Amino acid sequence: MRHLVGAVILMLALAPAAGVAQDKKKYKILYITQSKGFKHGSVDRKKDAPLAPSEISVTDIGKESGLFEVECTQDAAVLTPEKLKELDAVMFYTTGGLPISPENFAAFEEWLKSGKAMIGVHSSTDTFGGFKPYFSLINGTFDGHPWGSGETCTMTVHETSHVVAKPWPAEFQIKDEIYQYKNYDPKSVRVIYSLNMAKCKTKQPYHVPVCWVREFGKGRLFYTNLGHNEGTWQNPQFKEHLLTGIRWALHLEQGPAEPNPELQYVEQIKAFVVVNGGGKDTESLITRAEKGVKADPAWGAKMYEDIDKFRRSDKKKDPEKTKAEQDRILAEVEKK
Repeated sequence: MRHLVGAVILMLALAPAAGVAQDKKKYKILYITQSKGFKHGSVDRKKDAPLAPSEISVTDIGKESGLFEVECTQDAAVLTPEKLKELDAVMFYTTGGLPISPENFAAFEEWLKSGKAMIGVHSSTDTFGGFKPYFSLINGTFDGHPWGSGETCTMTVHETSHVVAKPWPAEFQIKDEIYQYKNYDPKSVRVIYSLNMAKCKTKQPYHVPVCWVREFGKGRLFYTNLGHNEGTWQNPQFKEHLLTGIRWALHLEQGPAEPNPELQYVEQIKAFVVVNGGGKDTESLITRAEKGVKADPAWGAKMYEDIDKFRRSDKKKDPEKTKAEQDRILAEVEKK
């Protein structure tokens, strides 16, 4: 009798739960890891290995979650209108000018707008540098990485309640290479976390977003700049973060995608004050910036642009002019 009871319990444990569908849909993701520029170790199929470290990680995430199957390719030319018909999401970890024709990219845009998903990691923003349809979609182009792969950076999560932020605490540290961008529009995306410039070893006087989301028609885009280091792909929190981003992009999780430019205006001013404030009362200036942007978003947008121009200026060419512009920006904040 005792053996019979044990057998029944085992059968019940292995039996599918009541009401659970046995033919649950598995989503199909095409993961493109072609390098037409710099090749990262995370996408390098070493010694003719069938998969690179990040490809192994994404494949494992799909298997462990039971959510999706991954097709890994290092030939972006497979992204054709015919191929798109069988896909739910396309994921990019790429560099340089990919062999995707303008016609096929236009088909990809229409596919995405219809309600599909795009996931971008790390150097997907170092792809198609001069191709506006791509950089306008992903919302940024690589413009250097002052934060190298050996530096541990501090991130601030701006929206801890957002589903894609769930794996992270309000502030976290991670060793990875972080990009800064050109062709970036703060009015196009909702930033989820950014560099905390006050707590990073390398300090720059401007906002550096690291993860953002957006809607594109009925489709969704999730991007994180993390993923340069091979070790990042073994980080359980990063893998969970990537899974939540994929789930969000597939419309399986809800979370806002409305752009948050005002938050980004404040972060831009805050970084400038932290780095260039000198002996001034930094906390007071940050409070003034927050109040100023809230009362007058147009002022915040102008300050954002002024600081961005300051970032791109040749500061060594005319040090006096540079100092005068720095003081002017700080004075604008002090007025608020």
